[in-house]
Order: sequence, then structure tokens, then C-alpha cells
Amino acid sequence: MRYAEDHKAQTHQRILQEAASRFRRDGIGATGLQPLMKALGLTHGGFYAHFKSKDDLVEKALRCAVDQLAESRATKLSADRSAAAFIDLYLSPEHRAEPENGCPLPTMSSELGQRGQPSEITDELINQMLSALEAGAPTGTCDSDKSVMMMSALVGAVVLARSAKDPQLAERILQTTRQQLKQQISKA
Repeated sequence: MRYAEDHKAQTHQRILQEAASRFRRDGIGATGLQPLMKALGLTHGGFYAHFKSKDDLVEKALRCAVDQLAESRATKLSADRSAAAFIDLYLSPEHRAEPENGCPLPTMSSELGQRGQPSEITDELINQMLSALEAGAPTGTCDSDKSVMMMSALVGAVVLARSAKDPQLAERILQTTRQQLKQQISKA
């Protein structure tokens, strides 16, 4: 059976997209290579034709997740690049309920730190978020220290909301954080 010339590249991309989704939804440690490959109809041994190791996959899947997030954010915020719109999007019930489609920081950042494998891609994403907050805030309302605090609150609120069993508590965490952060950018 002959494959199309770009079959390997397409397979590589499918693995990356599935891994990016699973790492964001389930975490790095809980995502096994064998179940990942099986979900794609591929063999575990075939994994090594595409990646050197799971660590290699993690780094490339993180890049894929960041790229997907940037594309999604650009689409959803196309008309409104304000910090308030960014906060609303990040602290939305959809972002809480669909980690596989959202920001990798709430799920992956603590694991990368625990594994002793911080990533330059994580730094890049953090800096992108800080820039989005600073650029989208009214002039003089969000300096670099405030944007760090706000970004930390955004990520922390999503982590807490996802871990809450009670849906009302989860929504309260998101709503309260949203309101408080928006008040912060309205103050000079």
C-alpha cells in the first residue's frame, strides 16, 4: 500500500494535535503514549518515527497548543482587543469546561515545573498574555507588575474553577475574578 507523499507529515501533525489536546485536558503524566497512538489508529512503535521521546513530544505539543490558542484568540477577539475582552474570554465557562481547546498553562505549567522541565514556549506564552493585558488596558491602568498579578489570577482562577465539583462555586470563582480584574484595569 502506497501512501501520499505528505502522509508522514500529516500523521506527525495528527499526533501533535491529539497530544496537545490530551496534555491540556488530562495532563502530561496521565497521557500515555500507547493510548495516544491507539486513539489515532497508530502503533506505539510508530511513535518513534516521529519523535525522539515523550519529552520531545511534550515540547512540540506545547508549541502546537500555543499556536492553536493564538489562532482561536485572534478569531474570538478579532474586533475587540481590549483587556476586558481578553479577561472575559479567558475566564469563560467554555474555557473552564473545555481544557483541551484552551490555554495550556492551567494544566501543563505545574507539571512542567514539577518535572524540572520549564519551557521557553511557556515563557513565550506568559509574555504574550502579559502583552495582551498591557496593550488592551486603557492607557496608564496596567503596568508590568499589574499585568503579572492579573495573569496569575487568570490562570489560578481557571485551575480552581476546573477543580471545583460544585458548578456554582466554579462559576463564582470565574465571575468574581473577572469582576475584580476588570476593576483593576479601570483604575489608573
